[in-house]
Amino acid sequence: MVARSEKAMQALSRFGELAWFKLPVEINPTHGYPQVPYLGWRYTSGREEIAEYIETAVKELPTQVEWTLDRSRRNWVLVPTRLLREAQGLTDPAFSDAVHSINTQDQEFCRKAQTDFGSIIQCLQQLPPLSER
Repeated sequence: MVARSEKAMQALSRFGELAWFKLPVEINPTHGYPQVPYLGWRYTSGREEIAEYIETAVKELPTQVEWTLDRSRRNWVLVPTRLLREAQGLTDPAFSDAVHSINTQDQEFCRKAQTDFGSIIQCLQQLPPLSER
């Protein structure tokens, strides 16, 4: 079985060469509970049209929680909107604190977001390349 991180990397690589990639583990290795997923990456040459293409695909996908593609920084981050709202952005340590809070206090949200995340990666794997649009 192909690991979730490998699937995500393969899906994103279809739109450009990845210079950086981060995906936290699905299950907390110490406590064994599901964790809220989010995905960070940067292309070697990130074009606005790629970001808009991915963002539109995610918005059109029926999901259980709302998702945001944050492009306010060098790295793009696909994250549940609730997490961004509770952290008031991606700034550490507030973001890490919000992740921890949701992970430990709202497992139902984590499970829904993980289900969505799988659907999002599958959608990205199936999107036609921009050149074919």
